[in-house]
Amino acid sequence: MISKVKNDLFDYPNRYIMQIKDGFKFSLDSLLLAEFTNLRQSDKLILDMCTGNAPVPLVLSLKTDAKIIGFELQRDIAELAWESISINGLDKQITVINDDVKNIGEFFKPNTFDVITCNPPYFKINDDGCKNKNDYLTLARHEIAIDLETIFKLVNRFLKDNGVFYIVHRAERLDEIIILGNKYKLNAKEIQFISTKRNNNPSTILVKCVKNSKFGVKIKKEICVDNISTYQHLFEGSSK
Repeated sequence: MISKVKNDLFDYPNRYIMQIKDGFKFSLDSLLLAEFTNLRQSDKLILDMCTGNAPVPLVLSLKTDAKIIGFELQRDIAELAWESISINGLDKQITVINDDVKNIGEFFKPNTFDVITCNPPYFKINDDGCKNKNDYLTLARHEIAIDLETIFKLVNRFLKDNGVFYIVHRAERLDEIIILGNKYKLNAKEIQFISTKRNNNPSTILVKCVKNSKFGVKIKKEICVDNISTYQHLFEGSSK
């Protein structure tokens, strides 16, 4: 049986998250993704792919009253998400489904979601040297259960026309994101570079894609998160 701990969700008010005491933890990238996601009043249904223990839905719930659906493959991690949702009193707004997101068609019809977010596994499965011995982390970090193209394929199918897709990833894979976005009619509209140390090259990217949109992308000013005290309202349009 895993040892669990209740933590504050960084400095977000009245938000707590259940985590594995000596193992799986939510990442900074999840907070960046949630803050980068700009929600409209018209958005009624949001999907968070690869939701983990639900940090993205928990933050998004501070910005919107829309219904949020998360998909998490690993049972133990999904249970953490369920507990996190419950202790925050968000059972009516957030639902986490313990299933492979590739099976989403068994739960929802195509062209259903107004917004889709994703903090996916970052490493290809041929990057054997990077694999973590912890199974939770291996599945979370490596494209074993799902790869980048499958994510774009699913987003294309289940996002509404003119719906918005937000993804966080490693900066070195930006070219793949652009190519796959064009292939699946999810053209990049905004790109945000993130560096973790001053004078270092950006290591993380946040990309906003819009389904069936025209070409044209805005490159936003790079942000360094070194020694940052809060991630709240880090990007424009992040407030409720």
